[in-house]
Amino acid sequence: MSQSNELSTAADLAKDEAFGERLIAKVSWRLIPFMLLLYVIAYLDRINVSFAGLQMNKDLGFSDEIFGLGAGAFFIGYFLFGVPSNIMVAKLGARRWISLIMIVWGCMSVSMSLLQNVYCFYLLRFLLGAAEAGFFPGMILYLTFWFPRKDHARAVARFMTAIPLAGVLGGLVSSRILLMSGYMGLPGWKWLFIMTGTPAIILGFVVFAFLLDGPENCKWLSEEERQWLSRKLAFESLEKSSENKSRKINVFKNSKVWHLSILYFCMALGMYGFQLWLPQIIKSFDKIDDSGSALLSAIPAVFQAVGMLTLASSSDARKERRFHVFGSSILAAAGLVLCGFSKDPVLSLACLCLSAFGIWGTVGPFWAMPTSYLSGAEAAAGIGLINSVGNLGGFAGPYIVGFIKTRASDFLYSLIALAASLVVAAFLALALKKEDAKSG
Repeated sequence: MSQSNELSTAADLAKDEAFGERLIAKVSWRLIPFMLLLYVIAYLDRINVSFAGLQMNKDLGFSDEIFGLGAGAFFIGYFLFGVPSNIMVAKLGARRWISLIMIVWGCMSVSMSLLQNVYCFYLLRFLLGAAEAGFFPGMILYLTFWFPRKDHARAVARFMTAIPLAGVLGGLVSSRILLMSGYMGLPGWKWLFIMTGTPAIILGFVVFAFLLDGPENCKWLSEEERQWLSRKLAFESLEKSSENKSRKINVFKNSKVWHLSILYFCMALGMYGFQLWLPQIIKSFDKIDDSGSALLSAIPAVFQAVGMLTLASSSDARKERRFHVFGSSILAAAGLVLCGFSKDPVLSLACLCLSAFGIWGTVGPFWAMPTSYLSGAEAAAGIGLINSVGNLGGFAGPYIVGFIKTRASDFLYSLIALAASLVVAAFLALALKKEDAKSG
């Protein structure tokens, strides 16, 4: 009788597990594609200035240093408003807050078409960063409303594939929009801001109507599915709340958190210095027009995706992080230096592809590191601090490139500076001792 009961219990557990997997797959297909689209739009509005700069800088008389400072100003707003945005997410709910900030940042992006002077440029980029600050954490929070803990990381990974997709789409779309110069009396760079900012405004209203705050009243789930998912999430929420109350968290005193923050700062410096100057770097190779430069920038973006997926898979398969971050950072640095010294346009583009592969190849292995050294509520707080401090590299990178380029005849020394930051990142990763980690 006992054996019969055990067999029955095992069969019920297997049936419940199979039911859960089918349900999570259903939820994934319903939510992730739409959320990925939102992130593509968000990231495209973050980097559209890199394509607009091909024409805008000349029209408005912006120097390379001015452009670099304005492009990087986004991350000052992103840093300062990160915590307040997280508080508002908790108060208003992810759906309402995401809907609101998408409309606001869409308006900021469209307003860039009205630029007349440098101060408006700095202000609008700052405000765009402030508006976007709540999007990524809001979306990560929203995923916890639908996905149990064991499925959450996979959902986040699928959501983040939007980053390289935005790079590819940005190059393809911008190359066509820049050709609209003169249409209705507007230059191409103004059309670029109008046409990339408008979708965020439209989708902001769609978000409010389409995204639900949880499975409880979801009409596209059956009653059984709603109850199963609601119970699962409620149990994990209680478990997490109990864990948070049982320990005092002070990540500011954790040396590993600061080590990882500085490491991510160096990575972001190289990443956004590369990303926000890419079209203009390509234009400097040879006599390539603005549209052609934007179109060619889609090629390194493809290698961003390949690097992200390949190295993340390799890191997971080997359960190793430090050497993957080290190797991909060195690879990226080598590509930047070789690009700077190359005089052949084809070889230079190939070197940029190598750098793109390496820079974005660091992302997956790096974000697996914090949970190797931290756990539970401490991990959540630590990741928030690492992301906030690290993203300041997004301000430093574009500005450093512009500052150096203003004083040099080409991008050689700017690329060397980005490469140096990535070399520092590589050795910071190597300095993290595996034996100190909780896993991998």
